[in-house]
Amino acid sequence: MATKKKATGLGRGLDALFGNVEIDSPRTSEKKTSKAAKPAKAEKPQVEESSGDGLRYIDINDIKPNSSQPRKSFDEDKLEELAESIDRHGMIQPVVLRRATQGYEIVAGERRWRAARMVGLKEIPCIVKELTDEENMLLAIIENMQREDLNPIEEAEGLKQMIDTYGLTQEQVSRGVGKSRPYITNSLRLLKLPEKIRYLTADGSLTVGHARALASIKDEKIQQKLAERAVKDGLSVRQMERLAQDSQDREKTRKKRTTKSADEKRVETELRDALGTKVTLQRKGAKGKIEIEFYNGDEMERLIDLLRTLG
Repeated sequence: MATKKKATGLGRGLDALFGNVEIDSPRTSEKKTSKAAKPAKAEKPQVEESSGDGLRYIDINDIKPNSSQPRKSFDEDKLEELAESIDRHGMIQPVVLRRATQGYEIVAGERRWRAARMVGLKEIPCIVKELTDEENMLLAIIENMQREDLNPIEEAEGLKQMIDTYGLTQEQVSRGVGKSRPYITNSLRLLKLPEKIRYLTADGSLTVGHARALASIKDEKIQQKLAERAVKDGLSVRQMERLAQDSQDREKTRKKRTTKSADEKRVETELRDALGTKVTLQRKGAKGKIEIEFYNGDEMERLIDLLRTLG
């Protein structure tokens, strides 16, 4: 019995691109003996055009990268591994293209195209789709998200580009890529981080969990300080979340202290002068409390005696 394919949760995604098209590599039945003696090229396979999009072999020089590609960086070591695999076994999965003003533009499969160029292939198997600019951008993002090829910052930039370019709402983007609305919101928040922290997140020094915790802090200096500490000391995401929460709590306390009226501050000053110690007035509506600080037992007894005399 065939194994049931696991759902990806990313809309129709790449399944909609490939349909029932199947491809056998021209080299899958050939055994590679050495790089100096490569197997002769076999006949191109016959492919069932069940979706109306037939497989064709296209000159690799007639293909250009996707202008809407959200991915900005390609790991050279992984590209070399893919190139070696293609050199040994051929391209198992076709590249998806759409027609451009000149030649073709990649919709999905830029890594395979780059790797094929590295091993000197002249033609590669492709499926040509008729797509709008919006569909092109959406599928480029979906392909990378399905393969987990985007770092968190590239993914966020791709999602933002969809919103800015086509005026889509976060809800529409959420449905398009098959991610929850909070996922989209949290992803976009990463773009508000300082450039240095975005760089640390993009190169993997900080995880997306660290970055999201930092994004909850409003003070950029504190963000930078905690990011550097996380990298230096190897802080876990949980530790970073606690530090971020502590920072938010201190900020709330500071705001409460700085929002006192002139009359409240005057009363605190008068009580401090009268009692000879720090006095804090806290009000919430008509209610509140007065806090009188002491620092040792003798100080406490002095304040108690002083308050008794007031009676």
